Amino acid sequence: VLSSIDAVIRSPRAPPLIYRHSKGPVQNCVKENGQECGFEHLLPTIEMWADQLMAVKDLHRSLRKLSLEVVPWHITNAQDNKEAIRVEDLQFIVDAMLEEMENKEKSSQSPSLQTLLAIVSHFQKLFDVTSLHGVYPRMNEVYMKLGEMTNAMRNLHELLELDTSAPPTVVVDTVGKLCDIINENVTERVQQLLGTQDIHSIIDKLEEHECFFPPFQALIQELLCLLEISNLDDILPTVKNLK
Repeated sequence: VLSSIDAVIRSPRAPPLIYRHSKGPVQNCVKENGQECGFEHLLPTIEMWADQLMAVKDLHRSLRKLSLEVVPWHITNAQDNKEAIRVEDLQFIVDAMLEEMENKEKSSQSPSLQTLLAIVSHFQKLFDVTSLHGVYPRMNEVYMKLGEMTNAMRNLHELLELDTSAPPTVVVDTVGKLCDIINENVTERVQQLLGTQDIHSIIDKLEEHECFFPPFQALIQELLCLLEISNLDDILPTVKNLK
């Protein structure tokens, strides 16, 4: 019997705790060839295994209770008290709960139906869409308008030599300043053209023009008719010929 036990515990598949080489005197543990057996730790190890087996049953009971909370629809066969609990049974319960937790995590990342309805309703209020059928056309319209505005702002930033991070208010202010500069230049050019820097003088010249131009135009029209010509440049040569 001792030889059979010794063969089992010295097997490569045997746990290392089941056999230890004895350091003290050996009692009743000598083989036929006179070598010691090393069975002094066999009984404590078996007792430890028995305790672990009982603990496995308790662990199985706790996992079943947890499984009823996490995956209540997952049916597991109740283990008979006389039936041994296997590690595979415990692993099966744990895998089922882990799979359920992963599925919940994935589903939580996608919006719910209520969230989607709230988003669509908010879009309708923002862009004045009265029906669901008009949501997609208005989305396309908003997308196109946004693209046009983005391109226009990009071009203005480049033309005005502004940084791309400059807000629209800065762009508007810069354009306003340029318009003021252009208007000032136009006023100066008009003043230079009329030969005066006084606005009242400009008004007087315009009034004189209004008084002089209509009679002058009427005179020119009569001359053209009398001389039977149609071009202003032909008036002087025609009059000279009449002399």
